[in-house]
Amino acid sequence: MSRLFETSESELLLDILRLRRDVRGNRFTRQEVSDSDVNKLLKAALHAPSVGYSQPWQFVVVRDNDIKRQVFESFTTENEHAATLFSDQKQQQYKNLKLEGILEAPVNIAVFYRPSDEPVLGQTSMSEMGKFSVVCAIQNLWLMARSLNIGVGWVSIVDPQVIKTALNAPQQNELIAYLCVGYVNEFLDEPELKQQQWQREKQQDEVVFYNGF
Repeated sequence: MSRLFETSESELLLDILRLRRDVRGNRFTRQEVSDSDVNKLLKAALHAPSVGYSQPWQFVVVRDNDIKRQVFESFTTENEHAATLFSDQKQQQYKNLKLEGILEAPVNIAVFYRPSDEPVLGQTSMSEMGKFSVVCAIQNLWLMARSLNIGVGWVSIVDPQVIKTALNAPQQNELIAYLCVGYVNEFLDEPELKQQQWQREKQQDEVVFYNGF
């Protein structure tokens, strides 16, 4: 029988959840992240739930600076395009944001979804459940990192095909996340985009409904 947890432990978990942050390059320090700590993050990810116990995730740990530069070049190209999609006021605010830490973080981790060649229990009606399972693994990794006082930043402003080519990924694999991982000089009290007033925080009564909308 699995152990039961104390109230103090559930409160600690809530603190870790509440204080998790998306970390940008201006927060990372030069302190190295050991292979031991990286393995702790990966083990946490591997404990995530997955549809049909399919475990459809694959992880590529990147320390090579040449690969990081290829990824950063993709970010630069995509970021310049992204800025043009926002209104004038938002565009200027967007340009002032630091949105990645690819070169600054000592470790990058690319997370892939590898689809199954056979039907997967629980995925036959909702085909994207496999990808959602990978996202659960990413969240596990992120929370473990926060408990170790290690920062994680999720970079989505990249061309997935460029990343796949840089990492020699199988063609059927789908990039779900590119993560920047490292120790930080501080964890902000609030999410940075909230502080920058990019979006207002939604309240529970705006997003939770009972027995229908």
